[in-house]
Amino acid sequence: MKIITYNVNGIRSAVSKGLANYIQSEQADIYCLQETKAQPDQIDTSLFAVAGYNNCYFHSAEKKGYSGVALLCKDKPKHIEIGCGNPLYDREGRVIRADYDNLSVMSVYMPSGSSSEERQAFKMEWLAFFEAYIKDLKTQIPNLVVCGDYNICHRAIDIHDPKGNAQSSGFLPEEREWMEQYFNSGWTDSFRHLNPQPHAYTWWSFRANARNNNKGWRIDYCAVSDGLKSKIKQSWIDPNARHSDHCPTGVLLG
Repeated sequence: MKIITYNVNGIRSAVSKGLANYIQSEQADIYCLQETKAQPDQIDTSLFAVAGYNNCYFHSAEKKGYSGVALLCKDKPKHIEIGCGNPLYDREGRVIRADYDNLSVMSVYMPSGSSSEERQAFKMEWLAFFEAYIKDLKTQIPNLVVCGDYNICHRAIDIHDPKGNAQSSGFLPEEREWMEQYFNSGWTDSFRHLNPQPHAYTWWSFRANARNNNKGWRIDYCAVSDGLKSKIKQSWIDPNARHSDHCPTGVLLG
């Protein structure tokens, strides 16, 4: 199964930049999208149907033009779970999951804390909630892939300027500690599992020509439960896809 996750930073904007063509060319089995910034009736799913994706599912935020996650699936799942059961987070459209016979795939958009101290506190509360939520879910669904924008760089290798960003949201010690615990609690960072090299990023600021200079952050992940670890055949980042300030990252499970 080929799975690609992509924070599209506005699905309508990304479509205007050729997202549907990218989806058709890559032919992943599942696309996990984040930050769709649209209500379902604002999204022309016929563009994805032409590419072979008749099974499109959305979880939008109550606030228009904000957050939101989606799944584009080649094969129809046996079940779609909208949200995580917590109204505080579900009103922001942060979690959607597709269940199949042999595994489940989640698209998650974790909060950013960069806009204010209040949102950073909200982010830390979310991380505590999600840790318990995903631990319980994995007891029910052992074969689970959690893809999305985690809004955290795990280690110094995952950010272009670790010293300069030591106190930046997304690279704070407490956030990195959370990621370390997460990946030590039965999850595998599929990209790092096969790719130890530096300078591999999934997000770049729009400022200071950051993308062309590759001054980025790796904050998007395909996390694979350890029961699926041996099935990781390929993992990659595609910085040449330019429909967003993020780029896609994917995993092939065999």
